[in-house]
Amino acid sequence: MISKASLRADILQKRALISASDHTAFSRAVGASIIGLEAIIPAGPVGGFWPIRNEIDPRPALRLLSERGFLLGLPIMTLDGLIFRSYMPDDALEVRKFGVSEPFDDKPEVNPVTLLVPLAVFDRRCHRIGYGAGYYDRTISRLEKLGRLLTIGIAFSIQEVDHVPDEPHDRALDMIVTEREIITRSNH
Repeated sequence: MISKASLRADILQKRALISASDHTAFSRAVGASIIGLEAIIPAGPVGGFWPIRNEIDPRPALRLLSERGFLLGLPIMTLDGLIFRSYMPDDALEVRKFGVSEPFDDKPEVNPVTLLVPLAVFDRRCHRIGYGAGYYDRTISRLEKLGRLLTIGIAFSIQEVDHVPDEPHDRALDMIVTEREIITRSNH
């Protein structure tokens, strides 16, 4: 069986070949699809993320959600995992660890009830491979203890594989949204 690290490296190489124009168009398509899910997104904060490297860009989705009145939060990496601070689409951010743009510390903390999750690789069971640090697995576990949490992975369709090797601590997402489709755990 192929390792998570090998799958991640292979898919990230493929993702890097997406043209700038396709990257923009696909990110907008994902944003439109997420807005199409508005009826099932619970009232309460939506946790997003700031794209790094050539990740799909969640900012079109975040802007549309903000325009519809959703409170947003962006993650801050701490020694204990991710915490989310309030964010508006035009807020100034500071660049921190790994070159990630994060809200300033004076922004209030929020606990998302919907979480947009970055990923490197996914399959149709909504299992994902992240970047190897386990930040989102721990964050999802923590947020679920606070109540119901809707987890939505966002990615390019090229990041799909037949099977993601999963371990007991790995968390399947509720759905994955790509530029082509919305995959839910109940689709298979």
